[in-house]
Amino acid sequence: MSSDPPQALAVPRSVLDTDLYKLTMQQAVLYHFPDIDANYRFTNRSHNAQFSLQCAERFRAAISRKCLVRFQHRTRWLILVQGFSELALTPAEKDWLAVTCPYLTQDYLAYLSSYRYKPEQVDVIFVPGSETSGEFGNISIDIRGPWAEAIMWEVPLMACLSETYFQVVDTDWDYTGQEDFAFQKGKTILEAGCSFSEFGTRRRRSYTTQDIVMQGLMRASNVCKTGTFNGTSNVHLAHKYGVSPIGTIAHEWFMAVAALKGYENANLTALALWEDVYYTKATLIALTDTFSTECFFSELEKDPERVQRWQAIRQDSGDPFQFGPRAKRFYESLNIDPSRKTLVYSDSLDVEKVLRIKAQCNSLELPQVAFGIGTFLTNDFRSISSGLANKSKPLNIVIKLFSVNGFPCIKISDDLTKNTGDAAAVENVKRTLHLPCN
Repeated sequence: MSSDPPQALAVPRSVLDTDLYKLTMQQAVLYHFPDIDANYRFTNRSHNAQFSLQCAERFRAAISRKCLVRFQHRTRWLILVQGFSELALTPAEKDWLAVTCPYLTQDYLAYLSSYRYKPEQVDVIFVPGSETSGEFGNISIDIRGPWAEAIMWEVPLMACLSETYFQVVDTDWDYTGQEDFAFQKGKTILEAGCSFSEFGTRRRRSYTTQDIVMQGLMRASNVCKTGTFNGTSNVHLAHKYGVSPIGTIAHEWFMAVAALKGYENANLTALALWEDVYYTKATLIALTDTFSTECFFSELEKDPERVQRWQAIRQDSGDPFQFGPRAKRFYESLNIDPSRKTLVYSDSLDVEKVLRIKAQCNSLELPQVAFGIGTFLTNDFRSISSGLANKSKPLNIVIKLFSVNGFPCIKISDDLTKNTGDAAAVENVKRTLHLPCN
């Protein structure tokens, strides 16, 4: 059984208990699109996992009202009264952000200090699975509000739902050995000379799990003389453990820009708008697969100077072993030395896949490779009842941008199971971008 107290609702520990890219995108939205409204929707990709009515009610309670939150500090349980709407940036957090993330402006930090979650922006509905048994089913989540506000809900809501599910639906697990598992994973990756970050906030089993994982990874980093543990995407835990918060751009930036500005050369438009905010101030890492990686490379070939400015590209769907050779050909076609660019891999990674990708990149003479590892670190458990022989499967859940100002947002992934958005809109955009249609 989980060691979390059953009455603990899974609210974040801080307004910074989220991924860095939500802050960087929020700042960019305020800069370019301060008056745009947004709608986000939830998808449960775990076809065999159902939520219980109790799970839905606890999840809704965590969002909608003040609640008692109990957490362990050393040997005592401390009780605080808080909820989403009570979360606020502290002066210490603000000072730390100003030093650690100088690309976040003082105006933005002032905005973040005043930011409060508004539970009325989130609508949660339990959908029973059948007429004869209403105890289990699915959950509908609909988020609506100004884009600059609604953008902050995605990551903590997913973390909250995952933790709630593993508190009351799947309880056949515990924390035994989790720090050592994380240590061994980190040690193996580092000893292979790899550079990696922890990316597991969105689908973590619990806050406690991610905190334990960070302890194991920090221990591995301290004993290994090779490889690099770069930090964590979770800003709160980066602050807690004195490491760098790590982040790139999410698909929603490209999706929204395309919906608002047009799909022709949408990747170039999205990158140009991002540069307006971050060029010379932050590392520029381009996400390649919002409208397929081939579409991304085709567009970027038209603008070699922009390709020079962006230090890295990130692979997040499709076959990772096709990505390295394709990226090398792309850079070489523009007379750019591929060995000076960084490839970032972040799609469903585990230790074995990381080591294989690293070996391939070494053989391709691509020395600058980094990995963002998520669910494999923060939701890798075995079921107790099976004698630890079987996995306790993590949820596969997403919250994606559905529309901006009423315009539908779509994603055409290199993995067909990750396509999102209205089916008719997806096919229309495929024709616009000259991509294969169904």
